Amino acid sequence: MTAAAAWSVVFGAALGFGLWTLGGIVPRIGVRRLGERVAPYLVDVSDEARAWVDRPSGDPVALVWGLLRPVFGRFFDLLSVLLASNHTVSLRLGQRGASLEVPSFRRRQLLWAVVGIATVTVPAVATAVSGALPPFLVAMLPIVGAIVGALACEWELAQGAKRRVARIEAELPTALGFLSLSLSAGEGILDALRRVAQVGSGEFSAECRRVTADVGSGVPLARALSDLSDRITLPALSRTIEQLTGALERGSPLAETLRAQSADVRVEGKRRLLESAGRKEVAMLVPLVFLILPLSVAFAILPGLMVLRAGF
Repeated sequence: MTAAAAWSVVFGAALGFGLWTLGGIVPRIGVRRLGERVAPYLVDVSDEARAWVDRPSGDPVALVWGLLRPVFGRFFDLLSVLLASNHTVSLRLGQRGASLEVPSFRRRQLLWAVVGIATVTVPAVATAVSGALPPFLVAMLPIVGAIVGALACEWELAQGAKRRVARIEAELPTALGFLSLSLSAGEGILDALRRVAQVGSGEFSAECRRVTADVGSGVPLARALSDLSDRITLPALSRTIEQLTGALERGSPLAETLRAQSADVRVEGKRRLLESAGRKEVAMLVPLVFLILPLSVAFAILPGLMVLRAGF
C-alpha cells in the first residue's frame, strides 16, 4: 500500500466517523412511543422496563466510548481529578439545563480530545518530516492537543452555565413579581408556578416547567423547589426558595414574601451593577486615553503645524 492510499484510508475513516456522528445527533422526527415515555418511571418494578432503558444505543460517541473505555477510562478518572470534578461537572450541567449526565459529558470530552489530537496531527507530521523540532516535542504535540480539546469542552460548558445563570438572575425579579400578583389574585403557589411556566419563555420559565412536571410525577412541592435551588445554586434564588418553603410550613402570606424577595433581588441587582461599573472604571479609561485623547490632540495641533509649515 502506498502512502497516498494509507492517507486516503485514514481520512476516509475520519470522514465516515464525522458523518456518522452528525447523523447520530440529528433529532428524530415524530413522537416517541408510549413504552419509551413510560419505561424510565418503571425501572424499579419492571425488568422489561429496565431492559428497555438499558438497551444499546446507536450513538456513535457512546459506541466509541465503550470501545475505548478500557484504555482511556483511567485517563479520564485522572482528568476528573486534575480538572473539574464529577460534582462540578454535574453542577454545571444542571445550571446549563442540559439533559446530559456526567458519563455522557465525559464521552463528549473524549470526542473533543480526539478532535484536538486530529487537529495537531498534520502539523506534527509536517514538523517531524522537516525536522524543525526535536522528536520529543513532536511526540508531545498530540498530548497537548488532547488536553486542549478536553479543556475547551469544559470551558464551553462553564461559559454556557454562567450565561444561563445570568439570564435566570435577570429574569428572577420579574418572575417573582408575576408570582406575587398571581397569588394576590387568589391562585395557589403551584397554579402560579404553572402559569409562569405556560406564559413565560425564558430560562426561569423552563425551570418552573420542570418543577411543575416533578410535582405532577409525585414529588412534593418543597422537595421540587429544593432541587431547583440545588441545581441552579444562585444565591438570590436559594434565598427566595428558603423564604418560600418557610412560609409554606408556617402558613405565612406567600404574596408578601415573594414581593419582598422581588424588591430585594432588584436592589441587589442595582448594587451589583454599580460595583461592576466601579471595577471597570479603569478599563473604561483605556479608549479615552489611548484613542479619544490622541485624536483630540491631533485635531488641535496638526492644523497649526500645517499652517506654520506652509508659511515658512
